Amino acid sequence: MSELTRLAMLTQQMHLEPSGGLECPDLSLRKQDSIAVSHAMLPNGRKLKLLKTLLTSVCERDCYYCPFRAGRDFRRATFKPDEFAKIFMYMHKAGLVEGVFLSSGVVNGGVYTQDRLLATAEILRHKYSYRGYLHLKMMPGAQQAQVEQAMLLADRVSVNLEAPNTERLRKLAPHKEFIEELLTPLRWVEEIRKTQTHHKAWKGTWPSTVTQFVVGGADESDIELLSTTEYLHRQMGLARAYFSAFSPVVDTPLENKSPTPQERQNRLYQASFLIRDYGFNLEEMPFEGNGNLPLGVDPKTAWAQQSLQTPVEVNTAPRELLLRIPGIGPKSVAIILKTRRESKFRDLSQLAKLGIRAKQAAPFILLDGTQPAYQMALF
Repeated sequence: MSELTRLAMLTQQMHLEPSGGLECPDLSLRKQDSIAVSHAMLPNGRKLKLLKTLLTSVCERDCYYCPFRAGRDFRRATFKPDEFAKIFMYMHKAGLVEGVFLSSGVVNGGVYTQDRLLATAEILRHKYSYRGYLHLKMMPGAQQAQVEQAMLLADRVSVNLEAPNTERLRKLAPHKEFIEELLTPLRWVEEIRKTQTHHKAWKGTWPSTVTQFVVGGADESDIELLSTTEYLHRQMGLARAYFSAFSPVVDTPLENKSPTPQERQNRLYQASFLIRDYGFNLEEMPFEGNGNLPLGVDPKTAWAQQSLQTPVEVNTAPRELLLRIPGIGPKSVAIILKTRRESKFRDLSQLAKLGIRAKQAAPFILLDGTQPAYQMALF
């Protein structure tokens, strides 16, 4: 099986997972188009053409929801570290991709698999002098020294928790250990950040950390997911939590389980951003009786409808309160604070011209002591 055929297989399969001197291979237009390239957004807002792939789709783990689980009948593919590094660098030099997200199925244990991921990263960085974006996945059971080595090579590292706690993980991946195999590596990352100088890290700064949850696969509530997310943001420096709506895969133990609505995934993202960027805490989330967020309205608007009994005066409110108004985010707040030093806001059109979602904010604000005249028509 050719390198390009293997790469096409591995990149095309990734959508199923709970984001000098190189010889030019025969990359025909047809083969090039068969290789899936993701478009990622970096924290600085720059868009990136990202090769999101596995080193191997062979896996000895038997997670109930996973398309790569051991024993599932489908065609698998594998790269050696030097093979993958070579084909990636060709694609990078040809302008087809700008960065790489590299994960793997688990083979011969997490330690062995992590060594192969690290070997790939070292070849890219040291043999080919690749200085672009590199996201490395940490395998279940990786050792502390391997976590540290990954932090010296990558721009971002991640550990997929998959579920919010031990009890829920048993329903998704009964042979994974939530604390020992998954949560502990995230703790090591934060310890390294706090105790070691960042100057020896790649580009002089430690990599950011993310995780991913499978939403609905273990019958968990949004309270459980967001409780763990809040803890990770506050205590472990997590940059972002990713939420992947459960979708049943044929020939897995959960193939007959109903899929999770996409709306639930979206509401979890919105709530996690409120916790990370807007000063909200878990107790303020507008959970319903089942412990989940309402699907029909975004959590910030739901909170405002319940808790903002008095409209907020945009011209005098502090930053913390402005952040809680629907339609106004951190960038918008910065613009408001700067603009109101020189002039007062008296009309919604002034907010709209600044790129603020004025109509969404209208029911909850005052402009120079007056409520916007047409706010009731918004509902």
